[in-house]
Amino acid sequence: MNDPRVGAAFRALRRRRRWRQVDVAAAANVSQPFISKLERGQIGDVNVDTLRSVAATVEASLVIDVRWQGGALDRLLDERHASLLGATVDLLAPLAWGTEVEVTYSHFGERGSIDILAFHAQSGVALVIEIKTELVSIEATLRKLDEKVRLAGTIARERFEWRPAAVARMLVLPSTSTERRRVARHAAVLDAALPLRYDDLRAWLRRPAGPVNGLLFVANITRRDATNLGVTSRRVRRGQG
Repeated sequence: MNDPRVGAAFRALRRRRRWRQVDVAAAANVSQPFISKLERGQIGDVNVDTLRSVAATVEASLVIDVRWQGGALDRLLDERHASLLGATVDLLAPLAWGTEVEVTYSHFGERGSIDILAFHAQSGVALVIEIKTELVSIEATLRKLDEKVRLAGTIARERFEWRPAAVARMLVLPSTSTERRRVARHAAVLDAALPLRYDDLRAWLRRPAGPVNGLLFVANITRRDATNLGVTSRRVRRGQG
């Protein structure tokens, strides 16, 4: 991060709004000296959430980028995402869920990709699964997940001839202490948005009934995941419409 440039950007955006430093400080619930320090690029010890709050007051967003060995980081992140996605598909297969991965869509200006779109033929439930190797922006994640759930019924019917009676959602995170701490830190939001967890969610995956909103921690060791769900290996039956 280029600290002086970040400070200059905050100053320019404040001036564009014709605000004083004290106005930004009041809106972001920080002190005026803090804004002055920020605009001078002295942000080495500033909390990232505080930076995001200040950015929001001037209608900006904070983007933190990590670079490593050219494009090697992108390949590493893609590998982690693919591994977690594969583990989730393997986890669902013995439970009679048909799955389609990386389902792209473009509907009336809304564009994106559903990591896993699953369908349980016996219950008629479709499941939109969002895979995150790191839970960074909760608000953005939940907002995009809402969009995908809203479009999932149409996508399932038009693309795969599935006819879901209900659409559920599930956020999948890696089963690490770091992600568990992040979920605990934002429990107020996540508990309200994705209340079904642990044994209750595993029970629902075995016998889905109606739409639910859940969060599941998945390890990349798929054999252990299947054991935790109480299933054994058997022939996979894809969902049918």
